[in-house]
Amino acid sequence: MAATADIAIIGAGIAGCAAALTLANSGLSVAMIAPPPDGRDRIGEFLSPAGNAILRDLGLAEAFAAGPHREANATFASWGSELLAPRNAIVHVEGPGHVLDRPAFERMLRDAVECSVVAATVDDAAFEDGRWSLRLSDGTSLTARFVLDCSGRAGVLGKRRRVDRLVAAYGFLHQYNDDVEPTPATLIEAVASGWWYASLLPDRRLSLAFFADPDTMPRRISHDTGIWLGHIEQTRFIRQWLESACYRVGAPPVLTSAGTTWLDPPAGPRWAAAGDSAAAFDPLSSHGLTSALWSGRRAALAAAADSAGDPEPLTLYAETVQGAVKDFLTQRRSVYAAEHRWREEPFWQRRIHSGRGA
Repeated sequence: MAATADIAIIGAGIAGCAAALTLANSGLSVAMIAPPPDGRDRIGEFLSPAGNAILRDLGLAEAFAAGPHREANATFASWGSELLAPRNAIVHVEGPGHVLDRPAFERMLRDAVECSVVAATVDDAAFEDGRWSLRLSDGTSLTARFVLDCSGRAGVLGKRRRVDRLVAAYGFLHQYNDDVEPTPATLIEAVASGWWYASLLPDRRLSLAFFADPDTMPRRISHDTGIWLGHIEQTRFIRQWLESACYRVGAPPVLTSAGTTWLDPPAGPRWAAAGDSAAAFDPLSSHGLTSALWSGRRAALAAAADSAGDPEPLTLYAETVQGAVKDFLTQRRSVYAAEHRWREEPFWQRRIHSGRGA
């Protein structure tokens, strides 16, 4: 006999945990379906100031304040200019943003979740006679009245749309001389074939990533440290920071998808998507983690209301996500258009002219 729950949450990432915490005192039975954490480091460590209020709503403000994260007030960018310009954000109504120790942040979220967790993935999902039937990878099944898809970019439910094929090559660098005190900052540098991102993490490692399209990413970069090093050497400010702060590049980068994709629609009868499952934005937005918290919480509130017979919050949630996607595509074109040095290069051409009809 299949296990049952009022609400099934697919995924135990940031959005899934935010959803589970939101539903903790709802009186609804909740089951989370997710494989065990793989322990891998991931890029995406900036939590914008708006995330502070969401953490308070989730009851995690005190746990978050205990660290080990650092406030993020200094960002420098070479974008649209040969100069490296500061972009300081010292004062926010919501408090400061933070550069996270992401593994510690995700552990904090998972440790706070109290619902049952099934260590599996979803192989198939079908909606019939007012209930969802989920077939799981461990050979079991689960039925639920409502499904929240928080499974990430791949998603389980709905139809995805895409505006680009951005990929990231990333790695985490260690100092070879820890007597040198690295600058606690974030640096962005645009180049002809894409753009670079580097940020000092709370544990003094440096998160380094290059964002490009598949055809502008150097071939075999994820297999050859020499190619990775050679590409870093072509930068100006990234290279100088690595040299001055004594960071060593000892391995090739990992490749991952970083494109802008979204579900259309992001919710429907007795289901909703949250986090990257609903909308995954170009990392240049710097709002991925905050969006995951916000959408996980809002989708869960909509699911609870729908379960009580009120579908209006679910409709509003879908409209809000769709509006956010539309606004982001407009902002995205504007930001990329501000980099005029390589307007004729394929990477920049695609972003200036793409997404107009999305």
